[in-house]
Amino acid sequence: MRIQPAIIFLFVLAFALEASAQAPVRVLASNGVKAVLQELLQKNEKSIGHPSVDIGTSSVVKQRILAGESFDVAILTSEVIDDLIKAGKLAAGSREDVARVGIGVGVRRGTAKPDIKTPEAIKATLLHAKSITYAEDGASRPHIEKMMEGLGIASEMKAKTVLVQGADNANKAVTDGKVEMVITLISEILPVSELELVGPLPRQFQSYVSFAAAVNPSSKNQDAGKALIKVVTNPAAAPIYRAKGMETKEIRAQ
Repeated sequence: MRIQPAIIFLFVLAFALEASAQAPVRVLASNGVKAVLQELLQKNEKSIGHPSVDIGTSSVVKQRILAGESFDVAILTSEVIDDLIKAGKLAAGSREDVARVGIGVGVRRGTAKPDIKTPEAIKATLLHAKSITYAEDGASRPHIEKMMEGLGIASEMKAKTVLVQGADNANKAVTDGKVEMVITLISEILPVSELELVGPLPRQFQSYVSFAAAVNPSSKNQDAGKALIKVVTNPAAAPIYRAKGMETKEIRAQ
């Protein structure tokens, strides 16, 4: 029996649609939200499938998106998300605020915690430190260097600062014992078992980095992408953000 071409086409179309529906949502995200996403998405796999998450610094991911990389959802610093919306790489109507996080100091677990509670204390600690590190391409870098300038120790700190690419490498430099302390987003310190959070920067120098999410207007998986953003911004997820050192609008309202 000869099968009609129209019937073959319908079978192929149905198969293609099913494969598309099962395709995992591809997420490009900042290292600042890495720990939250790992836990949050794992707990919601039934509702959002098995998303593919690619982590990097917001500045690097931005360049990859501008260069035309394929993805469905971006979860990056709010500033980068807004820039990508202006560039037409993200859909403005899909944008949602996610959370914010402050900057802190981390040391290798088991070592003495220095005093960083006041501007005078953190100045003395930094000047006494043999070495420090932070991500050269990280969102917290401008705030860290502004603090150094405010403390009047920018020139003294240059010789003992080890700049690396990415917060993971900065943390590793400390856990390996190559560098004494790391200054980065609190959400990048807390999940590392070999690190211990000394504390946040003093209030006078604390800055917050905010994150937002949006979908790629060219994505063929936009509905799934929007569903993922709903999971990430659900008020019920606030305890997970809090545990990773981040603040949602619900937490700030408490």
